[in-house]
Amino acid sequence: MLIEVNLPDELAWALAEFLKRAGYSDYRQLAVSEQEAYDMQDAGEKVRAALAERGIAPR
Repeated sequence: MLIEVNLPDELAWALAEFLKRAGYSDYRQLAVSEQEAYDMQDAGEKVRAALAERGIAPR
């Protein structure tokens, strides 16, 4: 599935910062199962990588 989102720079950077800082325990607190937490984390990492490809990669 392809999802395209248009974000202003400041929101793209804010999302990238969040995804950089979010870890398994953050996803697990919001998930109904371990598998869902892993799936959420995997999706977050894919979005983070896509942002990085566009030059939005906080250190």
